[in-house]
Amino acid sequence: MKSTGSGSTWRTIDDWADGVGWIAHPDETMQRASHALVDGDDVWLVDPLDVDGLDELLADRGEVRGVVILLDRHKRDAEPLARRYDVPVYVPEWMDDVRDELDVPVEPIRRGLPDSSYDLHKLVDNPFWKEGYLYDESAKTLMVAEAVGTTSYFRTGGERLGVHPALRMKPPKTLKRFAPERIRVGHGDGVSTDAQSALADAIDGSRRRTPRLYAQTVRNLLS
Repeated sequence: MKSTGSGSTWRTIDDWADGVGWIAHPDETMQRASHALVDGDDVWLVDPLDVDGLDELLADRGEVRGVVILLDRHKRDAEPLARRYDVPVYVPEWMDDVRDELDVPVEPIRRGLPDSSYDLHKLVDNPFWKEGYLYDESAKTLMVAEAVGTTSYFRTGGERLGVHPALRMKPPKTLKRFAPERIRVGHGDGVSTDAQSALADAIDGSRRRTPRLYAQTVRNLLS
């Protein structure tokens, strides 16, 4: 499911005017995606995994302003990258446990990323799962860490975007209040065409397609 070690054979994804993404271990099932969001001269690294050549990938995009963690279990390479770029790690203010586990300077995110057009919203907040997401209203860019994704174990029945298997019976309907032109996710390539319809289809069909997804997952595990 998940590879370890440095990402020496990574691939670029989601390259657009205001950011870029990468998958550190293209052959792993989890397809963990990292992103650099560009806002003016600032670059924000979101749930990042380090890869060989990352400095070169970011060189012409601005200066790294901070590392962002949007999911409590997505600490990934936040600490070493924060040290390398000499920036804080930014964590949603309701994720106290995450802040306590980091041995680098940490700044709480309250309403959004400082001096940026990205607003922070709470998505999941319970003892087992804490997740926030970012939305840039002007650029119509939605950044979701875990609740939706595009890897094979998120999707079924022709879905371009799928709800996480653990949230299928109670999908994140709050995401439908936005009209994104692009969606960036923490697992898999993003959605860059008809993103709003892909999001609506994922959420509206989540519960109905759950048995199919679970059966598909079992078949894949047994094959």
